[in-house]
Amino acid sequence: MSAELQEEVEVRGAAYREWLRGRTVSVVGLARSGVAACRLLRRLGAVVLASDAKPRAALGKDALALEGEGVVLSTGGHPTEAFRGAGLVVVSPGVPKDLPVLGNLRGAGVSVIGELELAWRAMEAQVIAITGTNGKTTTTALTGALLREQSRPVLVAGNIGTPLSTHALTFPPDGIVVVEVSSFQLETIETFRPRVAAVLNLSADHLDRHGSFDEYVRAKLRIFENQTEADCAVLNADDALTAQLASRSKAPVVFFSRARRLDHGVFCQDGWIVATLNGHVEPICPVGEVFLRGTHNLENVLAATACALWTGIAPEPLRRAVALFRGVEHRIEWTRDLGGVAYYNDSKGTNVASTIKALESFSEPVILIAGGRGKGQDFGPLAEAARGRVRCLILIGEDREKIRRALGEEIPSAFAGSMEEAVRLARQGARPGDVVLLSPACASFDMFENFEQRGRVFKTAVLALQNT
Repeated sequence: MSAELQEEVEVRGAAYREWLRGRTVSVVGLARSGVAACRLLRRLGAVVLASDAKPRAALGKDALALEGEGVVLSTGGHPTEAFRGAGLVVVSPGVPKDLPVLGNLRGAGVSVIGELELAWRAMEAQVIAITGTNGKTTTTALTGALLREQSRPVLVAGNIGTPLSTHALTFPPDGIVVVEVSSFQLETIETFRPRVAAVLNLSADHLDRHGSFDEYVRAKLRIFENQTEADCAVLNADDALTAQLASRSKAPVVFFSRARRLDHGVFCQDGWIVATLNGHVEPICPVGEVFLRGTHNLENVLAATACALWTGIAPEPLRRAVALFRGVEHRIEWTRDLGGVAYYNDSKGTNVASTIKALESFSEPVILIAGGRGKGQDFGPLAEAARGRVRCLILIGEDREKIRRALGEEIPSAFAGSMEEAVRLARQGARPGDVVLLSPACASFDMFENFEQRGRVFKTAVLALQNT
């Protein structure tokens, strides 16, 4: 490591912000996080060269507006001039880490980091970081809601939709940041050190990006990489693979469990969520006050409670916030009741394990709308979960045939060419007492910009249905 790079990675906050002033920085990828990184760097006085594989006509208006803010744009690829003179490269999560140009830069001694790492270095506030295959968004949002019951400023950001760089210069140093982090983001950290690092669960996902489940887990494990004994790790005791991660953490571990009593952790007992962190059982709130559907959401509440308790917050405000929390958009989100049929938007269900959890949330017969880009997943486990729960399957997107083959002929299925057609077919097949559930088990990029757009299109189509 060069002396200059050593200097770079050992500073944070004001010192790092000053280090960036006048330096040339390349930003690779101009989706939301890339745009946010460019703006942060320009505000700090850096010279910014930005590039994207998309042609100029395919870039969003926010990316194109960067030119007016002094950013030099290259589109349709990542040419040499987009890195000329750069002493630092910031990559967006969607950019593969094995992109050849990035390997060449690393080989030349240039530091290649992600937007999460950049924002972390520019800030000074303490961070609670939450990852896992499923439940990240709900747990992150709920942890933020719990912490807003105390006096310190709270920011919820990261993979949940708002890049951390957006608030890096305005959020106060004495606040608490709750950040959802993905495996893609964790691939490109160097010094990122959350005071609390939570891993909710682990199952196969993003195998098209990581190549194997072991590599995916290895990326997730980086959340613990820079923690010390002064920090805290929160782990799911009911998920065997996640529980085993305790041996990989230098920080003390707080477990959570909905299935058994814990000597040290947060768990369910006699219909209550309770904590044993100080040698005695402390009641937090009745399980019956949790509004969210599904046992997986009870796990999310346990995890969020464990994260929040690290700050010293009292049980009474925690109970109040849990009872008021209504979930997040696109995550088993009630959309409408029509003709005795309930419609739910679970567009955030982008992998098989997530869709299984969504199905387990309902006792009613389900008309399931699924499909999209499968990311190399095995859809076999979905067949077992759907048996006895899914009465009819409406399939969309790139891997719809793979899903139909995996589920076999036991469950009636139909193909739809659009979300609107899928909603119409679901309406035709639904009976009073049924649930129509959009939970794709796939990524959205074959048909939509992201899962948010997919969910919004679903909700618009559902709300357009007539009472006939």
